[in-house]
Amino acid sequence: MHMSDALMTPAVGGVMWGATAVATVYCAKKVREDLDESKIPLMGVAGAFVFAAQMLNFSIPGTGSSGHIGGGLLLAALLGPYAAFLVIASVLGVQALFFADGGLLALGANIFNLGFFPAFIAFPLAYRRIVGDAPTRSRIVTGSITAAVFGLLLGALGVVLQTTTSGIAELPFAAFAALMLPIHLAIGVVEGLVTAGVVLFVYQAQPEILARSANGRTLSGLRMRPVVVGLIVAALVSGGAFAWFASPDPDGLEWAIEGIAGTDEIKGASAGTHERAGALQERLSFLPNYGFHEGDAGAVAGGEGESGPLVDLGTTVAGIVGAVITLGAVALIGVVLRRRSASKTAGNS
Repeated sequence: MHMSDALMTPAVGGVMWGATAVATVYCAKKVREDLDESKIPLMGVAGAFVFAAQMLNFSIPGTGSSGHIGGGLLLAALLGPYAAFLVIASVLGVQALFFADGGLLALGANIFNLGFFPAFIAFPLAYRRIVGDAPTRSRIVTGSITAAVFGLLLGALGVVLQTTTSGIAELPFAAFAALMLPIHLAIGVVEGLVTAGVVLFVYQAQPEILARSANGRTLSGLRMRPVVVGLIVAALVSGGAFAWFASPDPDGLEWAIEGIAGTDEIKGASAGTHERAGALQERLSFLPNYGFHEGDAGAVAGGEGESGPLVDLGTTVAGIVGAVITLGAVALIGVVLRRRSASKTAGNS
């Protein structure tokens, strides 16, 4: 559900950038108020895992479409909504800047759609109400699926509204929504199952993480190593190897556009802001589309079709490098916020 710049006018993109900037500043303030050093590693590895997991597109049977998890709900369950928003913003920023996944003009909208709706609407209104303060396996699974579907449908509706408001692509609202919402309902069910699986792992390893994160309490004193190590291993394996098995089918957004326009390649404005954003992204993206530049040696073994999935060195490098960059970026944000919080506390003493 990563929107490209071709779907958005500078005006709509600017509004979404503004909304996302306000949300980011507010979340940074809230995280700074109660952030402890023990939470920073969890933020980093959770971000790395979401980056890697988003590379694993899964096919939606009978549709010719595919999807991947958004990760916002999972992050909210592990970190609380404020930290979750900062982490998903970091994930999407790394993807857009270095891997050309999602447009730079559309980045504000992508962060809002994949971060705000799951963290601040689906998490408190669906997940927390179902899971409550006494989680069980069935409550976690039910809450994860319900909230993931809820959040992803809101995000999909946001994409439809932002695209049709922009008016660059001739995609009628009703027809676009009629394709976007059902396909993202199916994707949301799978995301809910993945979210439940990770949350259950954390619940078994250190259940207090979930309770404290949901209530904005410190994680200090908890044994975090099993969870941190588990998420690091999952991120490296997902991005480094499992990504070879990602579905080649168009994702839900591309599939919906193709269903209306007959092609998933929508031409937007060809001058001004769009061109500058595209040129900047081209310069920054050293592993575009999660692989080497055309002409570089990437596929080192295997093959598609009869011999199985393509073992692609470019995909492996992109998955591991992207996860590491995301981990570093999130950890840096956490350290900066922690130091600012400590400085403010010392100044008030």
